[in-house]
Amino acid sequence: MSVEIKSPTFPESVADGTIANWLKKEGDTVSQDEVIAEIETDKVVLEVLAQSDGVISKIIKSEGETVISSEVIGEYEEGSSDISKKEDITKEVDSPKETEPKNIKNKKNGPAVKKILSEKNIDPTPIKPTGKDNRITKADVINHMSQNEVTEKISSSVPESRSDRPEKRVPMSRLRSTIAKRLVSVKQETAMLTTFNEVDMQPIKELRSKYGAEFEKEHGVKLGFMGFFVIAAVQALKKFPVVNASIDGTDIVYHGFQDIGVAVSTERGLVVPVIKDADTKSLPEIEKSILQYSDKARNGKLSIDEMQGGTFTISNGGVFGSLLSTPILNAPQTAILGMHSIQERPVAINGEVHIRPMMYLAMSYDHRLLDGKEAVTFLVSIKEQLESPERLLLNL
Repeated sequence: MSVEIKSPTFPESVADGTIANWLKKEGDTVSQDEVIAEIETDKVVLEVLAQSDGVISKIIKSEGETVISSEVIGEYEEGSSDISKKEDITKEVDSPKETEPKNIKNKKNGPAVKKILSEKNIDPTPIKPTGKDNRITKADVINHMSQNEVTEKISSSVPESRSDRPEKRVPMSRLRSTIAKRLVSVKQETAMLTTFNEVDMQPIKELRSKYGAEFEKEHGVKLGFMGFFVIAAVQALKKFPVVNASIDGTDIVYHGFQDIGVAVSTERGLVVPVIKDADTKSLPEIEKSILQYSDKARNGKLSIDEMQGGTFTISNGGVFGSLLSTPILNAPQTAILGMHSIQERPVAINGEVHIRPMMYLAMSYDHRLLDGKEAVTFLVSIKEQLESPERLLLNL
């Protein structure tokens, strides 16, 4: 029985998608719940699963074509997985035996000549014989070898001509195209500005060193840096609600919750899963959410719902070695925090020079809604909490 293969039902926020990959071709067998195609939307990659066992009979929508929600993209014959099975018929073919070049065993050639030809695997055909009765002499073989060596040296001394300068043109993926459009839009439609500060990470590093193993044993997840930044951001957002707000037309929308987006880099591009109600979560819960979303993002398993919303975003360019950057806003949010590499630097503490693990912080914000004073004091609040982790526990 012929069964239609349909694209998944898209959320309301997704108008259409693009066939990214057909993992099966016509004639291939499929098993129930096996992934047979991938559809890329503006936000995520959705999988198309086989409803039952069968054989792909027809592909209606090819890779690169646009599809809408629940559109028929192909067909398969249900319950006939044996139809297209083809047994590979292999023929035993004796591997060709290495044969000696012609004339090696020519009785006219002397034993010394035959030995050289055999050892050097030389074809005697192009060798011009000078011996009696048209025989190849040892001198003929040596002359032939010398001429070849000269030819090879001349060839190797001539630089290879670069007649081609290869280029490859490929269509931009739907996700990459969407990211590009959003970034350009943010630059054009907001008054984006960036403020900087630096934070001494020594207290956090000491805390991780002292309790990291116990934390992992108790909660089953490593104690990272991002969890502290999320909690520090939540506390700062409560102090400065305008940073947690967004602009909608001529209105300012103040959000009474803190949904923190954590930027994750994947092979397909940058995605931002959102930790919903981060203000209600403990440090272990936040660390588990970060790990779960990171794994899902890299495996292309994030859902639309897991990336929707968000009132504030944190991006960590430090994992790639970035020392300083200016993160771009994640519209319609008002601000984004950029983390960077931790580097030991000399700093003055109470009039003395100390070597401390320092990190530069960067916060980009929409100047239409945030003034410089609010942006700077917000970033200072995050700095103070990270340098005194007890503030995170006391909500200071």
